[in-house]
Amino acid sequence: MKIREMISKGEPTVSFEIFPPKSSYALETVFDTLTELKDLHPDFISVTYGAGGTAQSNTVEIASRIKKDFGIESIAHLTGCTSTKEGMKRTLASIKDSGIENILALRGDIPQEKLADKNWNPEYRYASELIDDIKAAGDFSIGAACYPEGHVDSINKVDDLKNLKRKMDHGADFMITQLFYDNDLFYQFKEKLDLVGIEQPVIAGILPVLNIKQVKRIQEISGCNLPPKFLRILDRYAHDPASLQEAGIAYAVDQIIDLLSSGVDGVHIYTMNKPDATRRIMENISCVRKAVCRKEPQR
Repeated sequence: MKIREMISKGEPTVSFEIFPPKSSYALETVFDTLTELKDLHPDFISVTYGAGGTAQSNTVEIASRIKKDFGIESIAHLTGCTSTKEGMKRTLASIKDSGIENILALRGDIPQEKLADKNWNPEYRYASELIDDIKAAGDFSIGAACYPEGHVDSINKVDDLKNLKRKMDHGADFMITQLFYDNDLFYQFKEKLDLVGIEQPVIAGILPVLNIKQVKRIQEISGCNLPPKFLRILDRYAHDPASLQEAGIAYAVDQIIDLLSSGVDGVHIYTMNKPDATRRIMENISCVRKAVCRKEPQR
């Protein structure tokens, strides 16, 4: 099923993200993770381009097996900045042949060596250009990334919204946000989308914090805001890993319940291939999820 069709039903989706392992010989380990996630019944699972430069073929293989072997809808990430048009054409043909119906179109992170090369001329400078080629390749449901606090490479937030509008105008069906820890900033972002005429659904990306190293890495990559409540948790449990993990899961649960109660289109949990933490979150939101989706029998 296409994700645009799932969202059109009017009930919030709950989905997961996983990533391929760094080494090809360890590929089967991701399927062990999927086996543990399967009974949590996500609406779909996304597969990133690949950790540590993993080949795109692993992403396609994993996304295909999620659908065929696990009976769960999947979405494959595609990044354009280091791809060629000809290579992308082959990848899209492989995705289509594998029965995958959903693609998350991303510009991707530009490698440092490319940034330093003044002669570098990528064939895909923007995600909107990649979206054009995906649409030409078949009837895929196309997702795009969005950034409630603005992309780190954007000149300003107005410019970032213009770039997002371009992606949606070129044919993206829905958006998945970068992680965030302040729901108020997400709601403010949603209001801005209304002002610029972006009507496509927005799925909120949530990453439970499980250790201090992870927090530092998040700040380096995204520069996301850490609200006072979140900082108090870090300060209190910085030297108590077990308690920090518990508090991080609780914080994610609180975020998700608030989002579901506020009518969010969907929640996308960045699992980091940690099924235990994801299971704890799903167990804690199960009642609220059922109530919001009105799955209980009508009396």
